[in-house]
Amino acid sequence: MNWFGTALSAAAFCSLAAPAAAQTKAAALQPQFDAIDRQFESFQRDTPTPGLVYGIVAEGKLVHVRGFGVQDLDHKRSVTPDTLFRIASMTKAFTALSILALRDAGKLSLDDLAERYVPEMRGWKYPTSDSPRIRIRDLLSHVAGFVTDDPWGDRQTPMPEAEFIGLLRTGVPFSRVPDTAHEYSNFGYALLGHIVAKVSGMPYRSYVERTILKPLGMTSSGFEVSEWLIERRAIGYRFEKGAWTEEPTMRNGAFGPMGGLQVSANDYAKWIAFLLSAWPPRDGPDAGPVKRATVRELAQGLNFVRMTPRYGATAKTGCIQGTAYGKGLRVSQDCELGMMLHHGGGYPGYGSHMLLVPEAGVGIFVFTNRTYTGAAGIAWDAMFGLDKAGALSFAETPLSPDLAAALDTARAIYAAGDVTVARSSLAMNFLMDRSAADWRSDLAALRTQLGACTGKGEPPHPTGRLSGAFRWQCDKGMLDGTLLLAPTTPITIQSLKLTPVPKP
Repeated sequence: MNWFGTALSAAAFCSLAAPAAAQTKAAALQPQFDAIDRQFESFQRDTPTPGLVYGIVAEGKLVHVRGFGVQDLDHKRSVTPDTLFRIASMTKAFTALSILALRDAGKLSLDDLAERYVPEMRGWKYPTSDSPRIRIRDLLSHVAGFVTDDPWGDRQTPMPEAEFIGLLRTGVPFSRVPDTAHEYSNFGYALLGHIVAKVSGMPYRSYVERTILKPLGMTSSGFEVSEWLIERRAIGYRFEKGAWTEEPTMRNGAFGPMGGLQVSANDYAKWIAFLLSAWPPRDGPDAGPVKRATVRELAQGLNFVRMTPRYGATAKTGCIQGTAYGKGLRVSQDCELGMMLHHGGGYPGYGSHMLLVPEAGVGIFVFTNRTYTGAAGIAWDAMFGLDKAGALSFAETPLSPDLAAALDTARAIYAAGDVTVARSSLAMNFLMDRSAADWRSDLAALRTQLGACTGKGEPPHPTGRLSGAFRWQCDKGMLDGTLLLAPTTPITIQSLKLTPVPKP
């Protein structure tokens, strides 16, 4: 929506206004838990998958978690919030944040060529003279030119380091010129894990455990599944010709950084809460193991945007999203929920998904123990169900003193019927773009139609420190407006638009 070219409609304004009654996010979400439980229970039964656990995170904690089915078919142990699942490609966000943490420590630059840390890559390039060489940031956003390698990459998890080095020395074929398009690459994230180990001076798993898992209290999470009792683990299965077959348990290896992490729901909720805590930007100490501003970089990609439908039943609404790959997370702009961060995890024996709506401060995740379970749709349906029920509340941008002063100026202009009463508050373009006489004519017409406007009504809706929308109650109706301030000191108004709200 162009806030500065179009006045807000009544429906649009009401959807953006802050909720009238304040309550905690957990209290707003709680009435929907029973219905969402039924959705996930039906999904586990009908897919089918032996077991499933899902959780909802808000206000920095796991506010709801439920398990359905069993973690193993032999002993029929029930899935619990402490059952351990492999989360496959949802591991990539941990790898990406590890790279960013090393960048923060001055150990590397995202613009460094990957071959600086992986000398076996020297000379790698697409066979054209103008092909760029691969940077670390290209690997993070899957634009290094490698071919999509699902499901081949998943089966490489236990590859020994020596074998991985041998693979690098033989070289790999390119699918396309680097930096020309997004193409998902597990191999690229294996390279990033190798860089983490090289730069940090310790094994990749040790760096992630020390830098992220341990500080967050994720004591049941790790990369070597054999270090946990079998009684705690969700055994992975695939479904073939009406029968279950146990998948082999893959040990940690060179491809672990792309998908080998094992977690419990109770542990993973701490990760989701940590990610959500990075929004909104604010004052105050950084309590996490990595800075909030750094966590927000996971949502920044290289702008290879594609138009994609939503997952699940909500795809039928016709809302097409702009989606790009950030750093270990996919980033979508939704027509209703704004920015959404998400990622799936498909793996031999497991299927998972995570979905965050940072501006609402809510996250949902789901783990299953069936190969490549398509769990995205059920997670998205649950999130949009919460929104439809009015359980999601979105943080409003605070009203800055500059914008508040400009609103007072707008009220004075309307009351006087003349913009020149505020000449000193207008930017140099204001009366060049539209004459004072034209303003007087339109203001007179508005006052005839609406009468006096008190300036009271809906709370103003800032879209930034220097821009926003507002609605005023008037004697004979309502008036919508937008304000855009100029980049000057002192602050001045570069644009003011006033439009009567059509009567229903």
